[in-house]
Amino acid sequence: MQQATVDELPQIQQLWPSFEKLVGLRGRKMYAQIDVRQNTYTVCTPVKEDDRPDLLDLQLGTLPGGSYLRGRLVGDPPQIYERIGDGMAELEAMLPVDDTRPLVEFYRRHDQIELWVPIRS
Repeated sequence: MQQATVDELPQIQQLWPSFEKLVGLRGRKMYAQIDVRQNTYTVCTPVKEDDRPDLLDLQLGTLPGGSYLRGRLVGDPPQIYERIGDGMAELEAMLPVDDTRPLVEFYRRHDQIELWVPIRS
């Protein structure tokens, strides 16, 4: 299940709380995908058996497969969120990026975020 907004900080900061309230956090894996070409930021979580995305007015989607260069940020919110952009840029500088796929944030725990940068195979 997913919900998208423009990739700008004020809209992202509004999107997360409303999405979390809709789907709940307990037992959820939370992701975000950033489509740089479309300037969109999409929060998402895998569908569970009893979920009703249609009633929640949420879209369905799939995180693209393929190879990703991964990094991990560790720290307490909200400071950890401020490091995401620099972390992504550092990973992007390491290998040729596949710009046909989105960047991915995987919220492993409240104090750990994995950053995934799609790389060309």
